[in-house]
Amino acid sequence: MWQSFTMKLLPGMAAEYQKRHDAIWPDLVNLLKQTGISEYAIFLDEQTLVLFAVLQVNDPLLLHDLPVHPVMQRWWHYMSDIMETNADASPVSIPLKPVFYLP
Repeated sequence: MWQSFTMKLLPGMAAEYQKRHDAIWPDLVNLLKQTGISEYAIFLDEQTLVLFAVLQVNDPLLLHDLPVHPVMQRWWHYMSDIMETNADASPVSIPLKPVFYLP
């Protein structure tokens, strides 16, 4: 099943965001894979600084455990200085409604 959402970078942080994802932590990659995420991509609209994320997950219910995992929380804190976040350091994330799919 595909899931998608948007997030937003702070001004001037696009290069840093790219740098941090180029060096993504192996334990975070393992966590995402163990959660059943088989594909995950993030795209940047450079004009608005909106990030568009799309991921494929076997069981969407498994995603509910990610926010409490220590690795996920460390990643959120690590990223919190370059993007819009909630009080718990999680990124402000807006789910998107699917309206079209071409297999």
